Amino acid sequence: MGRWEPDARGRMIRSALELFAERGFEQTTAGDIAKNAGVTERTFFRHFTDKREVLFDGSATMQRTACDAILAAPVDLSPLDAALAGMVAAGGLLADRRDHAVRRSGIIAANPSLHERELLKLAAMTDTTAEALGKRGVTEPAAGLAAHMAVTVFHVAFTRWVSTEEPPGLTTCIAEAAAALRALK
Repeated sequence: MGRWEPDARGRMIRSALELFAERGFEQTTAGDIAKNAGVTERTFFRHFTDKREVLFDGSATMQRTACDAILAAPVDLSPLDAALAGMVAAGGLLADRRDHAVRRSGIIAANPSLHERELLKLAAMTDTTAEALGKRGVTEPAAGLAAHMAVTVFHVAFTRWVSTEEPPGLTTCIAEAAAALRALK
């Protein structure tokens, strides 16, 4: 692929996943990703700060989507239900990207150095969710508890979605995990 071809960012993400799966995360360099994608290493660093960020590229978009959905949720929803509406909206960004999500999860699972980054991503989603609930007038500790529970529901649902041979859709996985949470007594 030449540098003039469109979607350099998408090509780099696809190349990174391919190379990480083939060679391993630690053995793949940013230069390898750039070369495989048909761009320069300089182009790679214009899009990503390092090779880890390729795997976590959509985090900010997911957080914004969740926040927007929480703020737009009907006012009569409980804090937990408003937070879950945010998780469903964020999950909607992944609905047609299951293959990508499965590959990405496998790479993260195989590399302990990436586990911390994944946990930081989940913590940031929790913080964003709690802040959005606060803007809805939910006070602490309810905002924090609802945010933690909703993000945990999302994480459990996502794990099921990527690790089950033929799972239901991510939205269904979220709904089922939320029902399981509510059934705990």
